[in-house]
Amino acid sequence: MTSTHKYVKNYPRPQLVRDQWQLLNGEWSFRFDDSFRGEQHSWYSNLDADKKIQVPFTYETKASGIGEENFHPCVWYERIVAIPADINERRIMLHFQAVDYLAKLWVNGVYVGSHEGGYSAFSFDITDAVVPGGDNRITVRVEDGNSTMQPRGKQRWVDKNYGCWYVQTTGIWQSVWMEYVDVHHVNRMKITPKLKEASVSFEYEMGSTVRSFEGLSLQTIIRYDGKLIRSTESNVDRPFVKVDVSVMNDIGEWKVYAWHPNHPHLYDVEVILKKDGQPVDTVYSYFGMRSIEIKGNQILLNNYPFYQRLLLDQGYWEDTHLTPPSEEALIDDIEKTLALGFNGVRKHQKLEDPRFLYWADRKGLLVWSEFASTYEFGDDAVHRFTKEWIEVVRQHYNHPSIVTWVPFNESWGISSISTDRKQQQFTESIYHLTKSYDQMRPVVVNDGWEHTVSDIITLHDYEELGAVFEARYKDKEVLLSNEVPHDKHRYPFANGYSYKGQPVIISEYGGIAFKSEEGWGYGNQVKSEEEFLARYESITQAIKNLEYVSGFCYTQLTDVQQEVNGLLTIQREPKIEMEKIKKINLK
Repeated sequence: MTSTHKYVKNYPRPQLVRDQWQLLNGEWSFRFDDSFRGEQHSWYSNLDADKKIQVPFTYETKASGIGEENFHPCVWYERIVAIPADINERRIMLHFQAVDYLAKLWVNGVYVGSHEGGYSAFSFDITDAVVPGGDNRITVRVEDGNSTMQPRGKQRWVDKNYGCWYVQTTGIWQSVWMEYVDVHHVNRMKITPKLKEASVSFEYEMGSTVRSFEGLSLQTIIRYDGKLIRSTESNVDRPFVKVDVSVMNDIGEWKVYAWHPNHPHLYDVEVILKKDGQPVDTVYSYFGMRSIEIKGNQILLNNYPFYQRLLLDQGYWEDTHLTPPSEEALIDDIEKTLALGFNGVRKHQKLEDPRFLYWADRKGLLVWSEFASTYEFGDDAVHRFTKEWIEVVRQHYNHPSIVTWVPFNESWGISSISTDRKQQQFTESIYHLTKSYDQMRPVVVNDGWEHTVSDIITLHDYEELGAVFEARYKDKEVLLSNEVPHDKHRYPFANGYSYKGQPVIISEYGGIAFKSEEGWGYGNQVKSEEEFLARYESITQAIKNLEYVSGFCYTQLTDVQQEVNGLLTIQREPKIEMEKIKKINLK
C-alpha cells in the first residue's frame, strides 16, 4: 500500500478533511424524557439535567457512564461550547455522524432543524444562532421508537433480547463535531474512478449562502505517493461543478495504479476553492482506481474474476454496542479479519463508522454495505427506508472498499415478497434508484433468498455437513430453477422471477458455536477446536468445490450478546488459532 494522503486521527469524515475542526465527543449533560414534556417546558433553554453521558456512547452502554438497557423513547443532551471571537464571517457547521432516530437541534434556545434516520450523517449551519467569543448552549432532543416500520437493523423492539435481536441503540451513537468554513465552500464531492479510461470524475457541490459565484475557481490536485499526477482548475459559475481528470502518468511503470486487496493503492486529492485567485476553502480526499462489473456468472474486479472470501461482521462491542470504542478497535477488527484469511466483510444490518471504511480502503478489505432492515411493510416503511437509503449511498459512495450494496436481507420488512407484487415493486424501485446514483457497484436485492431483480444471487444455508451441502448445490440448474427450496422452505427467487445467469455467492453459512458457551449458534455446538476445524473445513471446502459459486460469507467475526458463533469472542479474543482458519480459507 502506498499513500501519503492527509490522515487525521479520529477525524469523523475521512473522505472530506479540513484543517479547522473541533471534536465535541466527551461529557454532555443528559436527561430522560419518557413523558415527552421537554419541549413544552422549554428544556432547550435550560436542560437542568440530572445525568452526565459520554458521547458518542448511548445510554444503554457501559461506556456511556449510564448503562441502562431499558427503553426510553425520548432523551435530551446539552453541552456548552466556546466559539472563538475571530470567526471572520466564516460559517459554523455542526455535524452528527449518526443519531438514532429523530433528532432536533437548538443552539442558545433557537431551534435550528431536525433530521430523521438512525444511520445517515447530517449537518446544520448554526452560525446565525451562536454568539462568537462566548459560551454557547447546544441542545439535542432525540426521539426513538419501537416501530417495526423504522429501519432498525438488529435492534430489538421488545423489552428483552431474543433470537438475533439485541439491545436497542437510542440517541447519539457516532461522533459530533464542528467545522469553520468560508461562506463559499465545498459541501460535497462525488468521486468516480474510470479504470478503463484511466481517468477519474469529480462532481462537486458548492455550499454557499451567497448567490453570486463571481470570481470563484476550483483547483483539483491529484498526487500519488507524494508525486504530482495532475492539477486542473475550473471556473465556478453554478453550485454544481464536474471535472474529469486523466490519471495516466509516467511516474511509475504501471502508468495507472489500481486499487486491489493485494495492493490497495490510493491517490490523494487536494481541492482548493478560490475567490479572486485566493484560497477560501481547502479540502483533502483520496480515491482508488478500481472497477467492479458483472460479466456472465462472474464478478470482475479490475477486469478479472475475483473470488470473495467474506466474513459476516455486525460491528458490536461488549461495552459500547454499535459504537466502536476507538479508531484502534476498528483497525484491530480489520487486521484480524485479514489475518483469518478473509478478503472482505459483509457489514450486516449496520452502516459502519466512516473511519472503518477509511481503514478498509487503506488496508484492502472488500466491504458489502448492507442497510438496516425494517420488519413490517407499509407506506411509512417505504418512505423511511427510501429516504435514508439514498442518503447512505451518497455518503459512502467514494470508498473504493465498498464493492456491493445490499439494501434488503432475508425478506425482513418485505415478508410477503414471494407473492406480494407491491413488495416486489418496492425492491425493484430501490434497485433502480441505487443504480441511478451508482452505476459502478452490484446491488443485491433480498440477500439470502426470494430475489427479485439482483445483480448477484446470494443464498443462505447453515447446513452442518459438507457432503450434504455439496450434494444439495451440485446441480446448479435444479437449484436455481425455483422448483425446490435451497434451504428448508426458502426458494432462490420470488414468484414471477427467474435466474438470468448472474453470479452466485453463498452469503451466509457456518455459524458454529462451542458447547461450553452460553448462548446459541447454528446447528449442533462443537466440543473442541479439532471438531470445529473439521466442520469448518468440510463446509467451506464444499462451497469452494462448486465451480459456479463466486465466493462465500462465513457467520461471523465475533460473538454478539446472546449469539455466540463468532470466530472471536466479543472481547476480540480468538477461539481458534487464527492461522488454522487462514490455512483452510486459502487452501
